[in-house]
Amino acid sequence: MSDNRLSVFKTYKLYVGGKFPRSESGRVYEVTDSKGKWLANAPQSSRKDARDAVVAARKAFGGWSGATAYNRGQVLYRVAEMLEGRKDQFVREVADAEGLSKSKAAAVVDAAIDRWVWYAGWTDKIGQVVGGANPVAGPFFNLSTPEPTGVVAVLAPQESSFLGLVSVIAPVIATGNTAVVIASAKAPLPALSLGEVLATSDLPGGVVNVLSGRTAEIATPLASHQDVNAIDLTGADAALAKELEIAAADNLKRVLRAPASRHRTEKEGQSPAPSSAADGAEDWTADPGTHRLTAFLETKTVWHPTGALGVSGSSY
Repeated sequence: MSDNRLSVFKTYKLYVGGKFPRSESGRVYEVTDSKGKWLANAPQSSRKDARDAVVAARKAFGGWSGATAYNRGQVLYRVAEMLEGRKDQFVREVADAEGLSKSKAAAVVDAAIDRWVWYAGWTDKIGQVVGGANPVAGPFFNLSTPEPTGVVAVLAPQESSFLGLVSVIAPVIATGNTAVVIASAKAPLPALSLGEVLATSDLPGGVVNVLSGRTAEIATPLASHQDVNAIDLTGADAALAKELEIAAADNLKRVLRAPASRHRTEKEGQSPAPSSAADGAEDWTADPGTHRLTAFLETKTVWHPTGALGVSGSSY
């Protein structure tokens, strides 16, 4: 074999509607590792890309939310299988993105795959935790069941390029929502590679859409978009989060704010650093609990007569 063989550089693309488009604007930006070494050119998404992703997510919502919870769990587990098979690639990308040794990056990737499996197991159980039969005074069944909110815009963590990424995407889709994900601006490559895994799994196109670029530029039109039902502000700094919350109020979006520790600091009268990333206070290695599973669920309550006989002998 020739020693003069040219390297085949990977072309990273967006993942929208089950396909891999380049940015509509044709723009790219350089992604470097922790030492400033060039890694790749990533697509710089435009507002048009964001709108296209919302259209794809809305189109996919009916089929995904209508699937059985058990089936969604099977699909999510299949994604974990695919991640396991491409572990070496993600270890390399996470090590470059976060400046970690190979062994530490491997631990992060293992934790991310385990986290995905964990959420896959919750798909057919969360309804039993947050739903149920309610006691009422009268001959009625009163049943509350959770339903997905709809299309969720997710600002992925800026610092945790893979474990944090998985931790914000998996619970959104596990509960039947569809997602438009804005990858970490400085470390988008693991997120763009995740799109390749999703495309080769059983996940229907459009359920997850991955955009890369300037977080504020993409998030602003998503926060004000009338067909986006909720937004996760994890990857926004304090100033951007406030701006997006105001925009999200226009159509009463559900909003998952930055970590509680930041808001406790503000409540106590201390000034948080305005430039700090919202995910800086989040411990992605901790037990995730169920709060992200329930953040984008609505509760539907149904009353139904039992047909029980009253004292007069009438059914009602």
